[in-house]
Amino acid sequence: MVELLWVLENLTLTDLFDILLVALVFYGASFFIRGTQAVALLRGTVLVLVSMLVISSLFNLLAVRWLLENTVVVLGVAIPVIFQPELRRALEQLGRAGGLLNRQAPDSTRARVIDEICQAAEKLSERRHGALIVLERNSSLQEYVRTGIPLNSEVTSQLLLTIFWPKTELHDGAAIVGQNGRLASAASVLPLTASRNLPDPKLGTRHRAAIGISEVSDGVCVVVSEETGRISIASAGRLILRLDSKRLRTILDALYGQERRQNPSWRAQATARVQRLVDYWRDWRKQA
Repeated sequence: MVELLWVLENLTLTDLFDILLVALVFYGASFFIRGTQAVALLRGTVLVLVSMLVISSLFNLLAVRWLLENTVVVLGVAIPVIFQPELRRALEQLGRAGGLLNRQAPDSTRARVIDEICQAAEKLSERRHGALIVLERNSSLQEYVRTGIPLNSEVTSQLLLTIFWPKTELHDGAAIVGQNGRLASAASVLPLTASRNLPDPKLGTRHRAAIGISEVSDGVCVVVSEETGRISIASAGRLILRLDSKRLRTILDALYGQERRQNPSWRAQATARVQRLVDYWRDWRKQA
């Protein structure tokens, strides 16, 4: 407390400007890691360090304080290694002068994307052509877009049917729809889930990739089985099976369309989303 009072008494305008400048640097840096896995990792690290600092100050724990002092030095070397992908992405965005712009697709574009995907999924299901379509939301999927063939084209059912035709070069992989509502890439490689708690142990690579990408991001993934023609959707590490085009549209509208159209609070969004999925589950149980 004495040290804090001394700092406040000796604070000058230059010091305030210096603190404000550092705060702006950290605020600007936060834009580059928003929507990535680094956010959770950074939040957990800061929480642990702050908790240890408070405990060591309250109870005068010298060993814990010594550990914190040495940990800061180690973190100076570890942070560039741990956050290497995020730092590289941030430098690339700065080079393109577009790092602080987050262009989301307008309401009409998202609604049209949902319509086109539902139409394509219905026809792919009838033909038993396997498909894997990822809708990018807040989490950036650029690292997975780079693994595929760049397209940057308008999303249409005809284009999706062509991509996932079994005799094309692009059918074996995922088609990723970017945040701007355009088809960013095809034949992209997605991470497979390592979870053993799958709804069906016989799920193939497409379904495992769909669950995998939903575990590492908030993206929504639509899957069409090549063996059975069944439509599924993966979100937040969960897979919903046995969908038709109508149910697919309802869930996509809940996860990708309506929550952004209405723009309510995060708590209202979560409540509405859970309620829609519960209603769907009850409807499915009645018809099963």
